[in-house]
Amino acid sequence: MKKYLQILKRYKLSVLVCPFLVLIAVLCETIQPMYMAQIIDNGVMPRNLSVITSVGIKMLLISIVGLIFNVCNVYISSKAAIGFSTDLRSELFKKIQHLSFFEIDYFGPSSLITRLTGDIDRIQQVVLMALRMLFRSPIMFILALYFVIRTNHSMAYLLLATVPLLVISVGLILKKGFPFFLKIQQKVDRLNGVVRENLINMRIVKSFVREDYEAKKFNKRSEDLRDTSIHAENIIVTVFPVMQLVMNISIILLLWVGGHKVMIGDLKVGQLIAFLNYFAQILMSLMMFAMMLMVIARASASSQRITEVFTTPLSLDNTSEGLRNIHRIEFGDIKFDHISFHYKGGETDILKDINMHIRPGETIAVAGSTGSGKSSLLQLIPRLYDVTSGCIRIDGIPLQDYNLDELHTNIAMVLQQNELFTGTIAENLRWGKADATLQEIEEVAKIAEAHDFITSFTDGYNTLLGRGGVNISGGQKQRICLARALLRRPKILILDDCTSAVDTKTELRIRKNLKESWKKTTVLVAAQRIHTMLSADRVIVLDGGEVEAFGAPKELLVTSKIFQEIYYSQQIDK
Repeated sequence: MKKYLQILKRYKLSVLVCPFLVLIAVLCETIQPMYMAQIIDNGVMPRNLSVITSVGIKMLLISIVGLIFNVCNVYISSKAAIGFSTDLRSELFKKIQHLSFFEIDYFGPSSLITRLTGDIDRIQQVVLMALRMLFRSPIMFILALYFVIRTNHSMAYLLLATVPLLVISVGLILKKGFPFFLKIQQKVDRLNGVVRENLINMRIVKSFVREDYEAKKFNKRSEDLRDTSIHAENIIVTVFPVMQLVMNISIILLLWVGGHKVMIGDLKVGQLIAFLNYFAQILMSLMMFAMMLMVIARASASSQRITEVFTTPLSLDNTSEGLRNIHRIEFGDIKFDHISFHYKGGETDILKDINMHIRPGETIAVAGSTGSGKSSLLQLIPRLYDVTSGCIRIDGIPLQDYNLDELHTNIAMVLQQNELFTGTIAENLRWGKADATLQEIEEVAKIAEAHDFITSFTDGYNTLLGRGGVNISGGQKQRICLARALLRRPKILILDDCTSAVDTKTELRIRKNLKESWKKTTVLVAAQRIHTMLSADRVIVLDGGEVEAFGAPKELLVTSKIFQEIYYSQQIDK
């Protein structure tokens, strides 16, 4: 709620004006039955045309005034509600941008998408209805009740007896239906997850002819959502039949009692008709309130999901020293001091007591079998995860003392699974440096061995890429991603097996280009190919999360059993 109130403050003028507009509009509406009674009792019954005309003109003018205030309220409330949801969506997106990989995996991409769209739309609906109906309902109830009591006290008591019955019935129904709203949103997440996974992996689905299987999986999730939604709606829709039943019974009683009073002269015909109109307004206000409660109940489940993201503490955030932002990465000297690490929820350390020193400008290959901890080790350096114990120092300063922007600006990381964005090649490369010139772009593209194939396209650097770079090969995509990282001129460059789709000769040329042009940059490479390891200054050999060996490739051929196995398995001659 605190976040909602902070955003609503930006629209405080609308929030203050809307109740006033509603008050005038409802006053114009509730005063009409009183004038109608005057027309019937003082105009129609005695056949006085002047009374009918004068009072009718008043009713018309009052209706026009009410219409104007209603239109103003609709415009202002719509603008405020849509603005609120837009700001809330932006705030939520900013929070998601700061979540760590672990937190994003915890929520799931499909769930976060649902929270940004469907859940916020429901909050918007509550704000919109609150500005239009939340004030309208009690104001109409109070004003209509005032005119009812003013018309006839004994009839008013009969009406008030039905109100508690309505309130209790609606409350019990909503209490039973609320738990299903949260289940509905969770099932929407699961359905979106199936859709997202299917669309992303459509090529695999088609290549394995698994369309029917995916369709069945989707139908199962869809039917699960349908059944839960029907169950919830069946409970909620009973509100209206209950209210309709109470309303009809009340009208019968009012007509019976009121008709009797008219016959004995205690009540005029116009007053009875006015009383019935006021009764309808009171029931309408209660129905509006019940509708608001249903919308709020549905939105409260969405609000819980939105608040869950906002209140999730960031596992990776700037420390007090990092917020000072006084430290700068100048050399790229990296020291691991008794580093151990395991992911949240895990009990076994993936990395165990890592101790090593990487000098500025060195090219370090990280070798080891699958699951040995290569990627985990590299992801600790730009602080994508925090170490469980120990300390990583860059240029002698603990990693946590750097501002995260400083770390991510000067440590570039190219992953094996890199994504490109819809846009031109030049636009994708400028993610590395927004104001990069074409000359700078071409320079890094040549180092990444991407310039030749880019210029072979008809539009060159202005070639439009599809979502994720679907219209280029895997090796071309990796080289563009590498050039994008190089454009940042990082002090530390981390390559997590990012040339796996590139042929050996091209990879060797890239290594040569990097050595010649980036002598002062510290480069760490998660490597599978022995060529990459042999071209490095030193090699870290990991085994089960521990450093089995660390040294020059020639030394490891003698001292490291694992390195020897990698070397001979790839049939490299001495």
